[in-house]
Amino acid sequence: MEYRTLGSTGLRVSELCLGTMQFGWTADEPTSFAVLDAAFEAGITFIDTADIYSRWAPGNPGGVAEAIIGRWLAARPGRREQVILATKVRGPMGERPQDAGLSRTHILAAAEASLRRLGVEAIDLYQTHWPDDDTPIDETLEALDSLVRRGLVRHLGCSNYPAWKLMQALWTSDRLALARFECLQPHYNLVHRDEYERELEEVCRVYGLGVIPYSPLAGGFLTGKYEPGQPAPEGTRGSQSGRIKRYLSSEHGQRVLEAVRQVAGQRRASSSQVALAWLLARPGVTSPIIGPRSIDQLADNLGATRLRLERAEIERLEQASAWDEQAS
Repeated sequence: MEYRTLGSTGLRVSELCLGTMQFGWTADEPTSFAVLDAAFEAGITFIDTADIYSRWAPGNPGGVAEAIIGRWLAARPGRREQVILATKVRGPMGERPQDAGLSRTHILAAAEASLRRLGVEAIDLYQTHWPDDDTPIDETLEALDSLVRRGLVRHLGCSNYPAWKLMQALWTSDRLALARFECLQPHYNLVHRDEYERELEEVCRVYGLGVIPYSPLAGGFLTGKYEPGQPAPEGTRGSQSGRIKRYLSSEHGQRVLEAVRQVAGQRRASSSQVALAWLLARPGVTSPIIGPRSIDQLADNLGATRLRLERAEIERLEQASAWDEQAS
């Protein structure tokens, strides 16, 4: 496992980040503990979560993934100092109007609630999950800055921001002398490149932001376990995912998947490992966020750190996955 600097900060993070959206949803607490232990033993010291994980599941009030991580840390003395904890704020955590968004009221309350669930004194990376068009950016950034000044948050980041909103946030932080976003968490993978590469990639490069892509395997599509015209394997999300169905039915998706499979076959690697290795080789990408819900999935993902793609292999994958700027 290699370690990389997160943007312009002093944080050193593992080249793979452990995402925890599955914790308390498709992975129960004992399984989540086992995945956390195995990831840590393999060298993954970067853990990403969010307060709303997994509020969409029946009977899940939100905050469950954070609470699982908190109990895991509490059961392993000394572990807190060895990991980088990232969480996110924005989504609804209750039924009242102030229980969601990026207002000062919600941010301050949500941060304190996340700290309690995680059982820590400070969050290493606090991220806005997606923009809030109903709250002025000044209010959002001033609230986040106050958390940094109080020592409750060490660094700030954002997710799912278009380039113009990211630039607006960076400019506002500079104008008001506030702590700024130091990293971006974009939706980025071999079959979904244009959203990040069109403008966000250059913004991150010029302003020195770290990049921690989510959905690096396109919701499982790039694992190769789905076939066009075939029912999704039992226990997978393919039968419910409209995105995977679109990928399977498009020429672009099939072209990308075939290139991934060819490289995987030649390197005796899994399709997942090739897709992750491509991201690890991309300039500017700090740490792709993997989301294993089992030890087996984690073990497969970890294999990507031992797979260094050749230039010709990267070119093959990028030719197959190239997006048409005019069509986009």
